[in-house]
This record gives sequence, C-alpha cells and structure tokens, in this order.
Amino acid sequence: MNNWISALADLQHQGEACVLVTIIEERGSTPRNAGSKMVVSAARIFDTIGGGHLEYKAMEIAREMLASGSQQTRLERFSLGASLGQCCGGVNVLLFEPMGQPQAHIAVFGAGHVGRALVPLLASLPCRVRWIDSREAEFPAQLPEGVTQILSEDVIEEVDNLPAGSYCIVMTHNHQLDLELAAAILKRGDFSYFGLIGSKTKRVKFEHRLRDRGFDAAVVQRMRCPMGLTEIKGKLPMEIAVSIAGEVIATYNAHFGEQSTTAEPVAKLLPVSRRSQTQ
Repeated sequence: MNNWISALADLQHQGEACVLVTIIEERGSTPRNAGSKMVVSAARIFDTIGGGHLEYKAMEIAREMLASGSQQTRLERFSLGASLGQCCGGVNVLLFEPMGQPQAHIAVFGAGHVGRALVPLLASLPCRVRWIDSREAEFPAQLPEGVTQILSEDVIEEVDNLPAGSYCIVMTHNHQLDLELAAAILKRGDFSYFGLIGSKTKRVKFEHRLRDRGFDAAVVQRMRCPMGLTEIKGKLPMEIAVSIAGEVIATYNAHFGEQSTTAEPVAKLLPVSRRSQTQ
C-alpha cells in the first residue's frame, strides 16, 4: 500500500501515530512538486516526496517527533544541493504534521468481575487494550471500541506478544496463574507499568516465591500489589476498577513514551497502596 491517503486512514484506524510530511514550497530544480506527501510511522513509510537524502532526513525528523510524542507541527527548509548534496540543487520547504495521539498499549489478564468493570474505563483512554483470558464465557457479548479480545489456552504465552512499554494488569481467577504471569512479565522487564490484584499478604507470598526463582528484589519491587490509588477505599468491582484506572492514568501522564526499565519512575510516582483486593 503506497498511497498516502489510504495509509493515513489505515494507521488512524489501527490507532498508530504517524507524521504526514508535505512539500509546501519548491524553488529551482527539485525531485517532486509542492503538494507531494508521504506518511511516516514508527516502522514504515508510505508514498514519497522524491527519495534521496531529502526523504531520509524527513523520515529521521518525523520519527524523532514520534519518539518524543510531539503534537506540534513543524516547518523545515532544505537546500538540496548545499546541505543535502543532491544534484538537483533546488530548495524544498517541508511541513511535518503529527497525526493521531500516542497510544498506550494495555494488557488486561483476566475477564472476571473487576476486569469487566475496568476494561470499558481503559477503552475510553487514548490506548489500545488487549483483554486476555482462557474462558470464553467470561467475556461480554459486545466489546468497547479499541479492545481486542484474546482467547488463549495458554495466556502466559501472550506476554511475549506484547509491545515493549506495555501496561500489564494481572487479575486472573487463579493465584498460580497470577504468579506465572508475574514471573513472565518481570522476566521481560520492558513494561511501563505492572499491577497485580491482591492483598498485602498476597504480595508478601509472591515476593518470596519470585525471589526463590532468582528474581532480584529491585525487579520484584516494580510490581504494584496491591494496585490502585490509595485514596479510593471501596471494595466494589467498579470502585477497584476506578482506582486501578486512576493509577494507570497517573503513570501514563507522567511517563508516556518512556520504556521503563527500572523501578524508579513508578516507585517515585505512586505511594504504596494499602487497599485489600480479592480476586
């Protein structure tokens, strides 16, 4: 697919941020005319503004904007001969327009009562949600827009399929499964947030078992359990869901675009929760 219009529509449907690059001014000899466009995503480019060093520099600038999460338009003037070494020797002015807000990738493991309350809240945020469970009957008949249902007999394998920097929320129906998921997520280590539903007692047990498996204490500390905002004390599924969503929003707003590799960012941002969560 090379047409920039189709590419832009497809990327926006997928919720993938991109930058639209347009030649808005041409002087002298240039590869393409004013009005030519290309679309740059994090991994691909669509259509062309003429190729060569100009296109390479435009792609580089666009991806810098994507990496920083910039939502500001940008103008750049290029002398094709003097600064880029292209034989045509003219001048192009390029407009860079970010398209689509950066979106967090959130994985919710578990379709129990708290999961069913939480996922619609997360779906209303600028994010993409993967909702993962082995029990088909637990999922509602209708899913919110932006939510992908993943029915898997081995939900632990789904950890490997998550994008780097994902937000991981574990709330399955089985404590042993919770433990295996925690080990898989901590082993990957490239998450932005990892929350595990449960009480302080559950955390102590999990910390002991994870240390027995060779996990360093600093790595285990990155696990939020209990998770959620301490100010919300209720135990109803919706109250717990609101608390968890609030914590995700706080982390997202403070650190979106950073691939978290240490405990420090989340640990500094969020106080230790004292809520009792049972699921």
